[in-house]
Amino acid sequence: MSALRYLVVVVAVLTAIQALADADRPKVGLVLSGGGAKGMAHVGILRVLEEMKIPVDVVVGTSAGSAVGALYASGMNVHEIEERFIEMDWVSSFRDDPGRAYRPVRRKREDWRFPVAPGIGIRADGLHLGGGIITGQNLGFILNELTRSASLVEDFDRLAIPFRAVATDLETGEQVVIGSGNLSEAIRASMSIPGVYAPVALDGRLLVDGGVANNLPVSVARELGAEVIIAVDITDPLLEREEIREAFSVVGQLTTMMTRRNTEQQLELLTDRDILIRPDLEGLSSADFYQAPALFELGASGARKHAGELRHLSVEESQWIRYRSRLQMHSSRPGLITSVRIDDQSRLAGDFLRERIRQKTGEPLNVNLLEEDLKRIYGLGYYETVSYSLAPSGAGGTELVIRVREKSWGPNYLSFGLNYEDNLENETRFNLATSLRMTGLNALGGEWATGLQLGTQPWVRTEWFQPLDYGFKRFLTLGGEYSRESLSAFDGEGERITEVDITSRQVDLAVGTELGVNGEIRLEYMRGYATVDEQVGEPVAPSGSIQSGNLNLRLVHDSLDDAFLPKSGGFAGIRGRFERPGLGSDRDFDSVRIMALGTASWRKTSITGLLFGNTVTRGVAGIENSVLLGGFRRLSAYSQGEVAGEDAVLASVFARQEFGGPYVPWFAGVGFESGNAWSSLGDARWNNLLHSGSVFAGVETFLGPLQIATAYNNEAEWSAYLSLGFSFTRLFD
Repeated sequence: MSALRYLVVVVAVLTAIQALADADRPKVGLVLSGGGAKGMAHVGILRVLEEMKIPVDVVVGTSAGSAVGALYASGMNVHEIEERFIEMDWVSSFRDDPGRAYRPVRRKREDWRFPVAPGIGIRADGLHLGGGIITGQNLGFILNELTRSASLVEDFDRLAIPFRAVATDLETGEQVVIGSGNLSEAIRASMSIPGVYAPVALDGRLLVDGGVANNLPVSVARELGAEVIIAVDITDPLLEREEIREAFSVVGQLTTMMTRRNTEQQLELLTDRDILIRPDLEGLSSADFYQAPALFELGASGARKHAGELRHLSVEESQWIRYRSRLQMHSSRPGLITSVRIDDQSRLAGDFLRERIRQKTGEPLNVNLLEEDLKRIYGLGYYETVSYSLAPSGAGGTELVIRVREKSWGPNYLSFGLNYEDNLENETRFNLATSLRMTGLNALGGEWATGLQLGTQPWVRTEWFQPLDYGFKRFLTLGGEYSRESLSAFDGEGERITEVDITSRQVDLAVGTELGVNGEIRLEYMRGYATVDEQVGEPVAPSGSIQSGNLNLRLVHDSLDDAFLPKSGGFAGIRGRFERPGLGSDRDFDSVRIMALGTASWRKTSITGLLFGNTVTRGVAGIENSVLLGGFRRLSAYSQGEVAGEDAVLASVFARQEFGGPYVPWFAGVGFESGNAWSSLGDARWNNLLHSGSVFAGVETFLGPLQIATAYNNEAEWSAYLSLGFSFTRLFD
C-alpha cells in the first residue's frame, strides 16, 4: 500500500472514530467578527477554548475574524498563530511597494527626483485612480505564507475544520460567503476595507470587506449546521455626541453605524444555547497592530468570564487528543512543482513573465526565491497585484500558478517630487518635478518617460526605453535633455566673485545590459551644447555655445533600500567620459568619476559612509564640466558651489538614530565630511583638505526626509540648512 493510500485510510478511520464520539455532543460553530487589529483578541479566545478542551466543528469569520479563523481552521495551533502575529511586520502589510531593492537600476536612477507615485493613471479619456489606497500586494505575500499548509485545499470543507469567509459584493451590497478557491485570496477579499484596499475580483464579482454586509455571520454558521454558536463580537461601539468632533470621527461613526446595524441583526439570531463573548477592548483601536500580546490577553480574559457557559462543551482528554490529531493530519505541504502556469491577460508577450520566474519544475517550491521574483515583477510598475497560488496536479505533484492583474488605471502613470535646500543665509534651491511614464508600448515592454522640473534648476528629459529581449537584460535608450544650472565662483576668503547661468541641451543614445536586479552597464553617445546665458561679476566662462560630443561608459551597482535614508545596501559606480572633437566636441579630455556608498544598521542606529572622486585624466574639461561641492552633505559648512574644480574628492560618514514609533518616526544624528576641489588633482594635499562637522535632525515625509542641520568647518565658520528630499546618489550624476 502506497504512503498516500495509507494516509487516506488513517484519516478515514480517525474521522469515523471522531464521528462516533461527536454524536454525543452538539456541533459547535465559532463565529468571529471583524474589527481590524482588535481581531487579534480572537486568538486569546481560541487559547481558552483549547485550555478547556472545547472542539470547534465550524469556523466562520469576517474581515480580521476571517484571518484568525482561517489559520485555526487550517490546523495551525494557537501558539504558532500568536507567534506569527507578534513577529509580523504590520507596516509592510499596508504598503504595496516591496522595496527599492526590487526595482531595476533605471527606475532607481530618478526615484529621488520623483518619490511620490500616488497611483494616478492618465489616458485619452482623462485621469484615473486605483480602487484603493493600497492594492494589497505585500498583504498577499503575507497571507500566502500564513496559509501555505492549506495551499492545495480548494474546498474549505476539506480543511481541518470546515471554514467560511464572508465578504461583500461591491456592486449589490450583498454578503458573499466564500467556501472554496484559494484560502489566502478568500481572506484578502473578506478584509478588503473599502477605499483603503482595492477590491478583490473573484468569480466575476468585486469583493470588499465583509463587515459592510455581515460583520458577525451567525446566520452563515447556522446554515452550516452549527447547533451551538460561540459568537465573538469586537465591533466598535458608537461614539457619544461629544466624541464626534472632526472629519475622521464623523467618517468613523458612519462606518461603525453600518457594521453595528448588521451585527445587531445577527445577534437576534442567537438562542439560549449560544454563547456571546464581548472582550473588554476599551482604549484599543482597530489600528493597534503592535499591541498583539495585550489583545491576546484581553481576548482570553473575555472568554474566561464565560467559562461557566462554555464548560458543558468540553470533552474528555482522550476525545480531545483524537480531535487534535485529526486537525494535525490535515496539515500538509505542497509536493514537487510539476508545472508552472502563467495566468496573464496583459498586453505584454507571454514570455515576458515566464522569463522572470526562476522556479524550476521537478523541484520543491522555493518560496523565498519565488517571492523575490514576484517582487521584481511588481517593481517594474506594470501590475496592480502579482501573486501566486498552488493547485494539485497529477501524480501527487503541484502546479504553480502565477497571477498578474494589470493596473486598471494604467498604462500611463504620473509621479511627482519636490526638493528644497536653504542655507538660511544666501542660497535657496526649490524645485517641483513631475513625470509621465507610458508603459507596455510593445510586446517587449517598451516605455517612454518624460520628466519636467521647474524651479531654480529647470530640467526636462524625455527618453525611450526599448528592451531587446523579454528579460530586459539587454536594452537600448534614446533620449533628449535640457537643464539649467547656476554656478558660482568664490575667492580665497569665501566671497562670491561671479555667478554664471549655464544651459545645457543634449541628445543621447545608449545600449546596455542589466547585471542582476541591482547592476547595470551601459555605453552612451551624447551630442549637445552648453551656453552661458548670464554672467554676473568677473568673467570666468567663455561666451557663446560650447559644443559637446562624448562617449560615456557607466557601470553601476545600487542595492540601497531607500533613496534618501538608507538602512542597508550600497551604491557603487564608475563612469568614464571621453570627450573628442571627432565626436563633435569643442573640448578634448578624458575624465573618470567614482562613487561608493555603504550603509549598515543595528537596531535603530544607521551608519552611512561615502567616498566620491572625480578627475580629468587628460586635457581640460572647462567650467561647464566643473564638479560642485558645498551645500548640504557636500561639505555642509560651505556654500553651494563654493568648492568647485575639475578634480574633486569627498569622503564622509554619518550616524543616524531613529526615534518614535512605526507610524511617526523621527531621527537625529551627526556627520563628518572631508574633501576639496582643485583645477588638477596634482594640487591635492592633506593640509588643504576642507573639513565639516554637522548635527542634524529630521522627520520622514512622503516627499522625502525633512531635515534641519547645522555645520562647522575647519575655518571656524558655521552654516545652517533646511533640506527636503536630499539623496546621496545625486552626486554621481
